Amino acid sequence: MSNDAIVSGSPEQPRVTRAQWRLAVLSGMASYLDSGIIVSSGVALGLWQDRFHLSSWGLGALSAALTFSIAVGSLIGGRLADRFGRRRVYGIDILVYAVGAALLVVAPNSTFLFAGMIIGGLAAGADLPTSLAMVSEHSPRSVRGRLIGATQTMWVAGIAVAILVGFATSTLGYLSAQILFAHLAVVAVVSWILRNRMRLSPVPEEAERGGGAEGIDAKALRRLGSRPILVPLLATGGFYLAWNLAANTMGQYGTYFLTTVSGASQTLATGLSLATLPLGLACSLVFVRLADTPWRDRLFYVCAALQVLAFAVAAATGGAVIAAMIFFLLLYNVVNQFAGEASYKIWSQEAFPEELRATTQGLTYGASRALCGLAGLATPALMHASGSVVLWLSTLCVAVSGLIGVMIVRRIAPQGAGVAGRDAGLARQKEVIR
Repeated sequence: MSNDAIVSGSPEQPRVTRAQWRLAVLSGMASYLDSGIIVSSGVALGLWQDRFHLSSWGLGALSAALTFSIAVGSLIGGRLADRFGRRRVYGIDILVYAVGAALLVVAPNSTFLFAGMIIGGLAAGADLPTSLAMVSEHSPRSVRGRLIGATQTMWVAGIAVAILVGFATSTLGYLSAQILFAHLAVVAVVSWILRNRMRLSPVPEEAERGGGAEGIDAKALRRLGSRPILVPLLATGGFYLAWNLAANTMGQYGTYFLTTVSGASQTLATGLSLATLPLGLACSLVFVRLADTPWRDRLFYVCAALQVLAFAVAAATGGAVIAAMIFFLLLYNVVNQFAGEASYKIWSQEAFPEELRATTQGLTYGASRALCGLAGLATPALMHASGSVVLWLSTLCVAVSGLIGVMIVRRIAPQGAGVAGRDAGLARQKEVIR
């Protein structure tokens, strides 16, 4: 793939080329496999419990092992990518993920389940900040929002496929879990092959600023405490932590919640989740379309408020009313596309200089996953005690994320400021690093 193919397009009428979409899709496989392993494990929890006689705390420990591994992978992988070269990490970690997924297919006991979750989690965590930084490094700023947004569409697609496979195989018992993770292993191997066939070089605007394709000066890490970097770091990290505490609960335990608290069957639970996903996927595509326009910020305000409403309605019924849960799932799958992880990913690329993008996102993503892992240890037991408490806590989390997001939109990464404004801010950050 030539550099010309990556940067082609008129500045007056920026367009995304086929080569850029290909880069975004292959990088977006990090998001696909991340959401895929999270949701697949959530769908498989009940099956694993029956197969390996796990307690509620055992299920929590298994899910927490995945979440903590993703956190550690993000912290280490993002830094390694910035320090030693993103292409190296980009070309290896997805194959390691395939090994972890394969272990979950053949696991004869719970020990193998833990091993597969840990290996898959480490690789998924390392791949996410690395792949997003790769997209930023190899695409012009005028279309970067759309390309980063496209990786989030892959995240939604990973959820959709995992639930679809779980629903289609829900009558097969334990074989359903094996099919779920076999699919992830195959996708990871194919993606690894295609990634290693790409030829990339940084776009001129990144290369002139000292792009990090081959690694950056280690002293840059010591400047994370400077105000121009620390404030966006705390803001994006706080937003993602608060939002992800709620999203991770529903992602990992949504099916389990519907079957244990709402009284739905495994087929009905996966079917309800599946029925709402086409709407979420369509809204994710709309976000991609609007990601480089002022509408991105305008919709954030509205959807952040509606996201709180969705959780509040579910919490008010304690999760025991199927009709309320259907309303929650429908509304949540629409609005979180405009006030959730997609926004965080774009802010994480816009608010930091190129030299530290993988490092800073690895820190915020990793810290969020680690704390979600702590919460996940107790979530199954808490659901068993009171589904209402879980939902009200989730409502509080999305309310906090919305408030932090408003501050980010207004002061740190406003889309309305345009490319020139963001470039000036990044230039000041670059001087701080030097």
